[in-house]
Amino acid sequence: MARFPVHTRDSAPEASKPALGDVEARFGMIPNLAAAMATSPVLIQSFIGIFDKVHSGSFTEQQIQTVLLTDAVTNGCAWAVALHSALGLQAGLAPADVEAMRAGRSPADKTLGALSTLARSLIEKRGRLDDEEIERFLAAGSTRTSCLK
Repeated sequence: MARFPVHTRDSAPEASKPALGDVEARFGMIPNLAAAMATSPVLIQSFIGIFDKVHSGSFTEQQIQTVLLTDAVTNGCAWAVALHSALGLQAGLAPADVEAMRAGRSPADKTLGALSTLARSLIEKRGRLDDEEIERFLAAGSTRTSCLK
């Protein structure tokens, strides 16, 4: 299987260097996931755009990292699991909740647990949730619009 190089700011294509600088400014480092994305200037620039969109909604940083870590585990992406584990801890997630998500379980926190369960179900069922799953999510304190803001 062909692997993508893990770039530094020096080795990245010229058009990827500004985006890698943005990544480094936001995270205090260049995570391997972003360093590999830098092979494609379009991809790494899109990563910055998606990052900005994710962080412009109504979710807290803990909620964002819960969704992203759950997604990374569900999709089996080791680099993203490592990144979002670190970012989740930095955002104040309980270490036990991070470990639970890394093991494919939901966090003990009621609201974060419901969010994690919903995120996992969305991936596993390709967006085809049943009414019961949606009602469990809403019963944990979320609203229909909180996911859409």
